[in-house]
Amino acid sequence: MRRMKRNLFILLVFMLFVSLTMAACSSNNEVNQSKQDENNENDLEKVTVFKSHLQKGTIPDSDDPHVQYIAEKTGVEYELMTTPAGSDATEQINYMIASEDLPDIFRPIGGVEQTLIKQGGALALDELLPKYAPHVWEKIPEEAWDVVRTASDDGKIYYIPKVFLVPERAPLIRQDWLDAVGLEMPKTVEDYKDVLIAFRDKDPNGNGDKDELPTSGREYGEWMDHLFAMFGVAMWEGSPDWDIYDGKINYAGTSENMRAAIEFIRDLYKEKLLDNETFLNKGEVWTAKINNNLVGSWYHLPANLHDRYAAMKVGAPDAYVAGMPLPKVEGYKGFVTQKSMGEAEWMIPATSEEKAASALKLLDFFYDDENEEFVRFGIEGAQHKVEDGKKVLIPPTDETPIALGMKNFTTEEDMNKRIEETFPEDEQRMVKDIFAVSTKDARRIAGDGLPATVYDGFPDIQSHKLFQEYLTKIVIGEWPLEKFDEFVKRWKESGGDTVTERVQEWYDKVNQ
Repeated sequence: MRRMKRNLFILLVFMLFVSLTMAACSSNNEVNQSKQDENNENDLEKVTVFKSHLQKGTIPDSDDPHVQYIAEKTGVEYELMTTPAGSDATEQINYMIASEDLPDIFRPIGGVEQTLIKQGGALALDELLPKYAPHVWEKIPEEAWDVVRTASDDGKIYYIPKVFLVPERAPLIRQDWLDAVGLEMPKTVEDYKDVLIAFRDKDPNGNGDKDELPTSGREYGEWMDHLFAMFGVAMWEGSPDWDIYDGKINYAGTSENMRAAIEFIRDLYKEKLLDNETFLNKGEVWTAKINNNLVGSWYHLPANLHDRYAAMKVGAPDAYVAGMPLPKVEGYKGFVTQKSMGEAEWMIPATSEEKAASALKLLDFFYDDENEEFVRFGIEGAQHKVEDGKKVLIPPTDETPIALGMKNFTTEEDMNKRIEETFPEDEQRMVKDIFAVSTKDARRIAGDGLPATVYDGFPDIQSHKLFQEYLTKIVIGEWPLEKFDEFVKRWKESGGDTVTERVQEWYDKVNQ
């Protein structure tokens, strides 16, 4: 009996020992795992990314699935920064430069890339790109890198360029209005004027009021590029650009093509075929006129058409927007201005040199074709949902998390995918047709990629201030057309000739 009790005691002691040992091992494993998790977290390189003008949504934190997925794939955790509501992106970046508190990688706005390059505040990326961002390096054409190199005196690469191989902007016209007035798509400038007259007089919006605006633009003469494009004037959102005139690269604003375009626009204004509030229209007012079925012909971004089209259909269920081929003008070769490469898209400041490798690895993730589906659709439930076995993007709201996108390299194939993912099926053909029309008329201008440094010392030339003054006053009839010659003279004397010499030097350098 005593032996049995002794054996039972020994067994209990042994079991207690085993239990304590296992508990200790378990505790040690938990501690080790916790340390391992902490080490793994510490191994992540955190990179701040500044991207302005983001769509609706909330800024993701480190627990966000999108952030975590990219961190798992790259070893880099991104922290997204953006422009506060109501603030100006250019002012914010300039403030960050002045305070020497820049993000690790950012999208430069308003030519600030030139400020940093000139001040030695930009990091040269020539050796880093092939090593840490090989997909970026290989995907962007050598021609684009050559343009970027011309933006600095030492010929080095200080930023990653935007590359857009399809035209972004297009002349647009209400096809349902054409049908309502019984006219075909205009082929000549005379046809176009007849269309505008019919839009003015024949009530194509069908509301019984004479409230139609045949065509319209915005203050400073912006966003009516179609009226200049017919005359072969290189325009970018209402500002004259640089192209070949009389065999040399010149400012389109002083060309004879521009004079002819202004004369035509002046006549449209006089006959109320151009919205007489054009030079007063703020952006939101101009947009509201289009959305409320008051404008028959305008110029804008087809890729942004969805919300406007939805608004149109509230008051006009049969509304349909078409791309308008540029009407022919005798003696002029019209074109839609295309700027494909050279514009600064991403930049790494010299202050973030230690994180440059990680910043480029992050950027490279978005250019790697293996990640294309994730880049396009993001996380299920946050950025997309699955319907009938197909991923469908979820429209963003103020509450949905923003998913960082860093790739700005667009081909025709990319654009078609974007249309299919962001437009309902009944709108996809409409938008694709618009792009097909504008692509036929588009031409890349000679000044594509021109660095802002050519305007150093001449801010009024860069801002087109003088041009806007003369354009406005001549079009509304306050000044005679002959004042255009005075504008050309003043422009040249106020620095235009010097800027033209700089532009010519740049153009020769690019084309060597």
